[in-house]
Amino acid sequence: MYDNREEHKIADSKEVHEETTSTVARNNILTLMDNFIEQIFQIRRTLLGVSICALILSPIAIGLSIFLIRHPSFFSILEIQSDFGIILGFLLAAIISISSIWLITGTRQYRKIGSWNSRYKEFMSEKEQMDRKLASKYGY
Repeated sequence: MYDNREEHKIADSKEVHEETTSTVARNNILTLMDNFIEQIFQIRRTLLGVSICALILSPIAIGLSIFLIRHPSFFSILEIQSDFGIILGFLLAAIISISSIWLITGTRQYRKIGSWNSRYKEFMSEKEQMDRKLASKYGY
């Protein structure tokens, strides 16, 4: 009879250990997912800064390039300095095209980040509601 009680204690001990291990594993996974989502939120801030810079600097570069091209002495410089004029024209065209791409990309990114931000806020409110619900259910 003594051996039977010891076996039950060991079996109960194993069940408690397995439940504890399972609970810890679930908590680690949830914590890991929360940390991952927080890192994505930090990256979102960086991308927001990049898109705002693109939205500000691209029009300035395009405007300055167009101003230089429309300036009355621009074509005289192209005629006088043939090699420099060709390179200058090529660089201004490249600046306008690259800045246009950055402007379009920055606008798209800004819109996507805005929609992601609303979904993130919705996720956080749902998470807080579930945390409160679980806390009240289990008395934490």
